[in-house]
Amino acid sequence: MHLFLIQFCILFVLLIGSTLGAWYEGSAILHEPWEWEYSTPFSQIFNGEVHSSEQISQLDHFVYAAKFQPTFPIFMVLSSIYLIILIGYHFFRYRPKKFAYYLSLWGIIFLILSVLINNSPTIGGQILFYAGLLCGLLCLGTSAIICFRLVHLDNEVRFR
Repeated sequence: MHLFLIQFCILFVLLIGSTLGAWYEGSAILHEPWEWEYSTPFSQIFNGEVHSSEQISQLDHFVYAAKFQPTFPIFMVLSSIYLIILIGYHFFRYRPKKFAYYLSLWGIIFLILSVLINNSPTIGGQILFYAGLLCGLLCLGTSAIICFRLVHLDNEVRFR
């Protein structure tokens, strides 16, 4: 339990710090109107076409940071993924079959999200694509290993 709390607290602080860093770096979009058409998807959903910096959503700061200054957004994504897996492991550590399902679900979600940003022409988008792809495959692979071990263990018990 102590190890879980230590990891959780460290990851939570890392997530908050990287979120603030990404938000700050992404605020540069307010001063680059030529990028508003391409880097403000949330503002365009909420307000239509963006004509002034007051119309830009705070969420678009993260989009801009992810595209052009991806260090903090990568830390955000990786710490979020680690937190998701850590919390799932904490709740399902004595139920490995449910943990395998949990990992499978998140693996599929990570793969879908990475495919959505697959065609990004920016280095940040490509890094996030590969990070999502890798995390999705690792989650699915770990889930498959857990299921294989459960089946193998079940077969050993049955044939004794």
